[in-house]
Amino acid sequence: MRNNQVVHFCNKIVLAGFLAFVFTFNSHAQRDGVSTVDSLDKSFLDWQNKDLKLDGIFGTSVNKTYSQILSTKIPKTKIIVAVIDGGVDIDHDDLKGRIWTNEKEIPGNGIDDDHNGYIDDIHGWNFLGNSKGENVNYETYECVRIKKKYDSLYSQIYSATQVPLEQRSNYYMYWDSRKEYNELLDKYTTLKSNIDKFEIRIDTLNKIITNYLGKKDFTVEELYSIKTTNKQVKLAKKYLIKIHKKGLTNNDLEEMKLEDSIQLHYNLNLDFEPRKLISDSTDDINDRNYGNNDVKGPDPFHGTFVSGIIGAIRNNNIGINGIADSVQIMVIRAVPNGDERDKDVALAIYYAVENGARIINMSFGKSFSPGKKMIDDAILYAQGKNVLFVQAVGNDSYNIDIKDQFPSRKISDSLTVGNWINVGASTTKMNKNLCADFSNYGKSTVDLFAPGENMISLTTDNKYALESGTSFACPVVSGIAALILSYYPELTALDLKRIIEASCTANPSLKVYIPNDGTRKKKKTNFKNLSKTGGIPDAYKAFKIAEQYLKKSTVNSDQ
Repeated sequence: MRNNQVVHFCNKIVLAGFLAFVFTFNSHAQRDGVSTVDSLDKSFLDWQNKDLKLDGIFGTSVNKTYSQILSTKIPKTKIIVAVIDGGVDIDHDDLKGRIWTNEKEIPGNGIDDDHNGYIDDIHGWNFLGNSKGENVNYETYECVRIKKKYDSLYSQIYSATQVPLEQRSNYYMYWDSRKEYNELLDKYTTLKSNIDKFEIRIDTLNKIITNYLGKKDFTVEELYSIKTTNKQVKLAKKYLIKIHKKGLTNNDLEEMKLEDSIQLHYNLNLDFEPRKLISDSTDDINDRNYGNNDVKGPDPFHGTFVSGIIGAIRNNNIGINGIADSVQIMVIRAVPNGDERDKDVALAIYYAVENGARIINMSFGKSFSPGKKMIDDAILYAQGKNVLFVQAVGNDSYNIDIKDQFPSRKISDSLTVGNWINVGASTTKMNKNLCADFSNYGKSTVDLFAPGENMISLTTDNKYALESGTSFACPVVSGIAALILSYYPELTALDLKRIIEASCTANPSLKVYIPNDGTRKKKKTNFKNLSKTGGIPDAYKAFKIAEQYLKKSTVNSDQ
């Protein structure tokens, strides 16, 4: 679930002469949430719904669509959007009436009433649990699982010519996985060492100031007011002020330590085997009698945030305004804190399609897919059933034209499905910083960008938070697609994709910074070079296009 994590490379602390390190951390993360949006920066509230001309904010013109087009229209149907994620808090007040209910199932009777293989699947299904109600939370990365599986076969073989032809794809995948594993392990081991050193240094600096002031607890104002010729005190003051200016707090440091600990103890741990809890065969798509109906799961933060952007109740004065009013969120838990399993994703897709979803939101992804065939078959099944996929492209600041990302619409070198939109993340302004610095990009593989930085949405326990990530640009597009489809359900998935892409707006000559994780010198390019459309969807334009599209279709069918 690395793609789902809103963590991105963004802060650099430099203590000259003492310590220099770059840490991975999202400075806006507030996973505990706040009780009301008033506690957050309200300049970012619902900015994805705003209009560039009317509001000076490069949103997607959703509010304009409601006020100027939809005020006299009535939606024809409610659209089911399947949110394949880590779980959703279905009891959030801002999602009341927006959670899909399986009307063929009788709640709590312990019987598979609709004979779909899932007992009491009232609001969706959890593929990360067992019949006892136990759930997987943390998982390893796919590179860890691949390395572990093939180490005994390929670790001492250094040329593909020594491997039978039918095994070479696995051989190459093993060495690529091993490389990624070693890089990640080195990164987080180094990070732990740097954090430990940093804490020791900060403790030393604090003691120097404490001894000088004669008090353990001192304020920033007291720190600034220190005037002395003592070199040691002056140096301590200087570096503590630098840290303060960077905005690094004790809570930030604790979050970094927790993130690093999760990486080393769970995600990158070769001995960690959480899947034993489920006891299925992860390579067998037919072994599907597992899971439970706990769609919330142990950590529904991410999926709740995603769902809020798509369909939080509009104009109820308690939180945010979702994009689609006539929508039902089908919750499918298949994405742990780590990398998702291919079989879980494939079965999640089948479940979504077979239970009426028209749109599947996938705010996740990974670098390797050993069970790609299972997912490909599910994708082709969904294509045949007229379902649209919307996927986040990831938060690694790299060009995914040259590096694979899974799941993928590319089935083979000769086959790519059309019912798919890949989404990068944009910011509020049409200027050089329009493309979020954490977002992946690609002229061939990314279809469009959408609001994804400084987003306010729902968290668990009726709370709200401000987050950033392509994970949250993705549901903006899913929401627009659901909004259009609720008024024009006769549109096909391919129609919907073409209409949304045709609505994309941007200045073709606008030069923006190419996303950068901070390790490279910043460079600019035309925004149109970072995606296929070179733009950001406009819901207002999309509705106008849809109306014309259907008129032409009617005329052609009558001829």
